[in-house]
Amino acid sequence: MMAMYAANNIARGILKYAHSGGVRLGGLICNSRKVDREDELIMNLAERLNTQMIHFVPRDNIVQHAELRRMTVNEYAPDSNQAHEYRELAKKIINNKKLTIPTPLEMDELEALLIEYGLLDDDTKNTEIGKPASATK
Repeated sequence: MMAMYAANNIARGILKYAHSGGVRLGGLICNSRKVDREDELIMNLAERLNTQMIHFVPRDNIVQHAELRRMTVNEYAPDSNQAHEYRELAKKIINNKKLTIPTPLEMDELEALLIEYGLLDDDTKNTEIGKPASATK
């Protein structure tokens, strides 16, 4: 939710300056957390924001191994699948020609997306917001 909220806020900022400064949105990058249907969710969000999902970066523990050595994945394991994913992402960003003026969502629309994809339910939305885990048991 927080990443989607941040992406939507960035879209708002781009929209604010799109007409006066020519700023455009190139798309979203999904940095996987291994959540059910997250690729579908982000593609749907991208469509609603009038953009695209540029790339889906799968989750791989090699990232943490590289970080512990204070290295990038491409330095630590240049032949790994994750390094390949990052090179593919770089190519897609460099070659991206689909730059758009975004259409940001309202908060209730973001929440509706989460409900649609099963990451939030109506009960949570209406009764659990702002309550710590200890209060919901």
